Amino acid sequence: MEIKQGDWVRVEKDGTVYEGKVMPSAEGYVTLKMNSGYNAGFLEAEVTITLLESKPEEPEVAEGAAEKRALKVSSELPAKRSEKLPKVAILSTGGTIASKIDYRTGAVSSQFTADDILSAIPELREIADFKGRVISSILSENMESSSWENLAKAVVEEIEAGADGIIITHGTDTMMYSAAALSFMIETPVPIVFVGSQRSADRPSSDNAMNAICAALVAISDIAEVSVVMHGTTSDDYCEVHRGTKVRKLHTSRRDAFKSVNSKPLAVVDYDSRKIETLIAHTRRGEVPLKFKPGMETKCALVKFTPGADPAILDYYLEAGYKGIVIEGTGLGHVSTKWIPSIEKATEAGIPVVITSQCLNGRVCDRVYDTGRDMLKAGALEGEDMLPETALVKMMWVLGQTGAFEEAVELLGADLSGEITGCTLQ
Repeated sequence: MEIKQGDWVRVEKDGTVYEGKVMPSAEGYVTLKMNSGYNAGFLEAEVTITLLESKPEEPEVAEGAAEKRALKVSSELPAKRSEKLPKVAILSTGGTIASKIDYRTGAVSSQFTADDILSAIPELREIADFKGRVISSILSENMESSSWENLAKAVVEEIEAGADGIIITHGTDTMMYSAAALSFMIETPVPIVFVGSQRSADRPSSDNAMNAICAALVAISDIAEVSVVMHGTTSDDYCEVHRGTKVRKLHTSRRDAFKSVNSKPLAVVDYDSRKIETLIAHTRRGEVPLKFKPGMETKCALVKFTPGADPAILDYYLEAGYKGIVIEGTGLGHVSTKWIPSIEKATEAGIPVVITSQCLNGRVCDRVYDTGRDMLKAGALEGEDMLPETALVKMMWVLGQTGAFEEAVELLGADLSGEITGCTLQ
């Protein structure tokens, strides 16, 4: 039997029946996309195939018709319930929440726009009046500092245009970097909410719908900060709202991969009741005027110290013209005594060096052991309880604002956007 891509067929193998849509397959094989969202592949010679429904023939279309058809799809989105709903802008950058399986390659690729997300999750239309805007369509590992600045500029434009809240769909792998960058670049009177998905929309275990709905609820809430909203557990019970400078992805694939570090979450969102419970103090809607402070110094490095590591690593960055260095030290924030002359060489050259900890939880303190005290004498700055990634982004932003060493040191040691919490027993 001749079957073609897009046909709906039944496949029988060893007494088991499978039904699904025929996907691109290697010669001699048939691959089905089943209702469950999973794929199944078979050797054609080992199965019985029954055609259930042929793929409709697509009529030829004139040039430009595809664009008109796309506009028609957008116009058929579910209508908003009321003109009085809050206005929320969805800025799409790509990532798994805006992705699906590309069956040509078998890999996940960013293909969905903000309008696609609204079509796939119609419940969003009950929460706000949404405006979609595509900023980029990339996986987050391709983000750069210029991407952060372009995104921040778009956010500011939407707030100035009257948006009551912003949702940014973003890949999870580097979402914490982008959230930190916007936290430093923008003082906001409305919520700016990053949201992603660990699993693509066409997988039955996808977390995209719940995450997006919870993000929308936060976008119309009183939490006027840059935050990240993701699953709080592996179940579909609640999402956590994390401050943009205190969040980290701690698991490669679990749906509750994101956690606040050295802080409680800002809030939790109950998925069933749609209610938000705040957990710690936060900036409230309208509390501060909108301020946009772009500028990022790209020549900053995050260096992880390991036992026996050659201090020439630091010397390389100095010789390459880097302007700032963040070091992930051990424990309370230590490196080998062999690294101390290189730290001193950097600070004497006007290059700030901030020390963070590989432990993540807890606070850097270089006053306990002799090595730490020598690091401080060499001019190193304690990163307090900042995450290494946040410290790097902060360094880039600070040096994008000032080239004066003393001013940079003062800013790096100050709590600018909730990245440093008060000293408590931990």
